[in-house]
Amino acid sequence: MKRLALTTIYSVVLSSLLLSACGSAANSNKQTNEAGEVHNADHGHHQTASGDLQEKTASLSVLPTFLEGATPTVQTAYKTAATVTDILPYIPCYCGCGESAGHMSNLNCFIAKQNDDGSVIWDDHGTRCGVCIEIAVTAAAMKASGIEAERIRQIIDETYKEGYAKATQTELPPAS
Repeated sequence: MKRLALTTIYSVVLSSLLLSACGSAANSNKQTNEAGEVHNADHGHHQTASGDLQEKTASLSVLPTFLEGATPTVQTAYKTAATVTDILPYIPCYCGCGESAGHMSNLNCFIAKQNDDGSVIWDDHGTRCGVCIEIAVTAAAMKASGIEAERIRQIIDETYKEGYAKATQTELPPAS
């Protein structure tokens, strides 16, 4: 219980910092394809139909250039999300991104896809959303405290069930 209390306190403090988190990326050399998607030739950015900016990097350890100029809190959230790719696919997001951007879990707010070759397609949705960041950082803190994935999911669902947007359609974690 003491760990859960510390995790909760950590989450509340970090959440207050994150709610003001905001980031943006400059798109100076845009090209639009037939599907209406925008590509930025300067940084290899790809803008989805929902408006999210995506960028491919070689691995989880190489952060996207759209984080340049982002607050340290946002950068830390992306680094943190990259360390819990085993948990976040089972954690829903409650910001409305399931309906607006087609996200399936909180992971998609940061990472659209991990390729077989180790490369990563990052998504900038999390740069503009305190709810996304709060959920990812809280889940990571709970995992670091030794809380099982099933319990993390229960806590997140209970915390965000009222006063937030509809949850993403996220699969449950495997039974431990």
